[in-house]
Amino acid sequence: MKETKEIRMEKGKPYPLGWTENADGSINLAAVLERSKECGVLLYPRRGGAPRRLAFREEDRIGKICCMKLIGLDAQEYEYNFYCGEEVIADPKARRICGNEKWGKKISPFLRSDSTEDAFDWKNDRRPQIPYENSIFYQLHVRGFTKHTSSGVTAKGTFAGLAEKIPYLKSLQVTAVELMPVYEFTELEAVKPLRQNAYPAKDQEGNPVEETLPRINYWGFKKGYYFAPKASYSVKDPVLEFKEMVRAFHAEGMEVILQFYFPKEINREMILEVIRYWVCEYHIDGVHLMGEQIPVGILAADPMLTDTKLIYYGFPYEEIYPVGQVPDVRNLAECRDEFQYDMRRFLKGDEDTLHQALRRMRCNPVQNGVINYITSYEGFSLADLVSYDRKHNEANGEDNQDGNPYNASWNCGVEGPTRKRTILQLRKRQMKNALALLLFSQGTPMLTAGDEFGQSREGNNNPYCQDNEISWLNWKLTEKNKDFLDYTKELIALRKAHPVLHQSRELTLMDYAACGYPDLSYHGKDAWRLMADRLNREAGLMYCGRYAPKDRAQEDDFFYIAMNMHWEPQRLALPDLPAGMRWEKVLDTQGDVVETQADPLTKSITVPGRCIQVLESTGNPVRKGKKRKEK
Repeated sequence: MKETKEIRMEKGKPYPLGWTENADGSINLAAVLERSKECGVLLYPRRGGAPRRLAFREEDRIGKICCMKLIGLDAQEYEYNFYCGEEVIADPKARRICGNEKWGKKISPFLRSDSTEDAFDWKNDRRPQIPYENSIFYQLHVRGFTKHTSSGVTAKGTFAGLAEKIPYLKSLQVTAVELMPVYEFTELEAVKPLRQNAYPAKDQEGNPVEETLPRINYWGFKKGYYFAPKASYSVKDPVLEFKEMVRAFHAEGMEVILQFYFPKEINREMILEVIRYWVCEYHIDGVHLMGEQIPVGILAADPMLTDTKLIYYGFPYEEIYPVGQVPDVRNLAECRDEFQYDMRRFLKGDEDTLHQALRRMRCNPVQNGVINYITSYEGFSLADLVSYDRKHNEANGEDNQDGNPYNASWNCGVEGPTRKRTILQLRKRQMKNALALLLFSQGTPMLTAGDEFGQSREGNNNPYCQDNEISWLNWKLTEKNKDFLDYTKELIALRKAHPVLHQSRELTLMDYAACGYPDLSYHGKDAWRLMADRLNREAGLMYCGRYAPKDRAQEDDFFYIAMNMHWEPQRLALPDLPAGMRWEKVLDTQGDVVETQADPLTKSITVPGRCIQVLESTGNPVRKGKKRKEK
C-alpha cells in the first residue's frame, strides 16, 4: 500500500484568493466561505482514490475568508475543491476547471479545480495594438464558427479550429476577432418543459406527464470560472491551445478581443483581477465588458490597461479625462444598439430617419472609439434582417415568447424563404446596402460571423440555446454566395485603402484646413444643400481627402456616397471637384463593383430606388501658379 505523504498545515494569508504556490514550495489556499459551517479543502489524487479532507481551523479565519498554508504538498499530484458544510465548491480563481471537457455532457459528480501552470514559449509575441479607426471587428462563437461538417478544419469547434481559419479571416481583411465567452461555464443547465411535443407522454393511468429536456446555454452569458479557458473548446489542453491561438493571430497582425459577462454579485476587485490576468497571461488585446455595476472607471484608470481595448456601453469620461483631456492611446470604446436600430430604420425606408442615420455615420469622438454594427449574435442575422418581419423562435421551446419582438426588419415582401427572383434580388441589394452603410461610417465596424456570405438562422432572433445548424456556420455558403462574399471583401478593401473613410476623430462639417472644402459635406437635389423634409430618404455625402492624406506626399481622394433608401429613383447633385479632377463610379449596390465615369455635364447622378452608389475622384488637381501637366 502506497504511503500517504505528510502534509503540514500552518496559518495562511487571506490574499490572493485561490491557490498560490509560494517561493518555498508551499501552497497558500484562501476562499470566501461561510463562518457558520465547517469548511475546508478537498484534495483529489490525480491517479485516483478517495479525496483528502483538510478542515480550516478557527485561527484560519479572517473575516469571511478562510486561508491555510500547506507544506509538503506536491501540487502536480492533486486537483482540489473547497467545501462548506455539504456543498462542494470549485475554486472561482482556478486556472483550469476539470470535469466539463465534453460539451453538453452532464457533470458527475462535480467540477474540480486545477491551478497547475505550464511554461509557454510566446516566441517574441507582440500585441498589434491597432487603433480603432483602422480596425475591422469580426464577432464569432468559437464552437459555432467551425463545428459544421463543412468547416474543413481538423479540430472542429475549438480554439485550434479557429486558428485554422486565420487564412480565411486574413482574406476578409478583418483586424480583430471578438469572441463570445471563452471562460469556463456550465452550458448544461436545469431542465425546462418541452412544449413542442405533439404527442405528450402519459403515465400508467393515462394522465399527461410533463416532459423535460436539458437546456444548453450555447452563448455562455452567465457567471463562470473567469480565470480558466473553456475546456470543451479545446482538443486536450485549453490553456495551451488558447495561447497558441492568440500567438497565431498576432503573428498575422490580428487582435483577439474577449467578451466577459459579469453579473451583479461579482465584486469589483475580482473583475479588475480577471481582466489583468487575461491581458498578462494570455496576451489578449481587449475585452468587451457586459453586465451591470462594472467598475469601468477603475478599469480605465488602471495604468496596466491603458493600451488594452476596453469596450462597454459607456464610460464616465469626465472622471477619466479631466477638462476634456485627450488620451495618448484611445483605448476606450462604446458599443450600443443606437447605430444598429437607426441604420435599420433608414435601410428599410422609414420616415424621418435620414438625419439620425447621418449623425450615426459621422459619430467618432476624439476621446473614445465607437463600435458600429448592423447585426450581432443577438437578433436577426443579416440575411434574416431582409427576410423576416417577425421573429420565429419556436425551436427554443418557449412558444416564441423569448427574444426581442422589435427588430426594425423588413422581409422585402415575403416572410421567410422564397424562390421569387425579384424578392431575392431586392434582398441581396438590401444586404449590400446594409454593409455599405456600416463600412462607410466613421466608427469601428463590427461584422457578425456568417453575414459576409448570407448565413441564416431561420428567423430565430434569440438562438441562445441552439447548438446546431441554426447557429453553426455553413461554410458551403462561401461558394453558393461567393458573389456577396466578394462584394464584402471589396468593400472592406476600399475602406482600408483610404484613410478619409476611417479617420481618428469626428468630422466637423467645416473647412478648417482652408482648402476650399469642408472635411464632410451633405448634398441633395442641389449641391451643398440637403433637404430637411422628414420624408427625405436620400442624401449625398462627400468626404474630402485633403483632411486625411495617405502620406506626406499624397492626399487621399474625394469620395461621394450617394444613398437612396426611397423605393423610387432620386436625383442627387454632384459638387464640383478641384480643376483637373473628375468623378468616377466605383461601387453600385444594384450591381457589381464597376468603374464607369459619371457624366460631368449633368453635375448630378440618378440613384435607383433602394441603392447606394459610391463615386471616387480621379485625375490630378491643378494647383494655382502651376501649369497642368498633360498625360
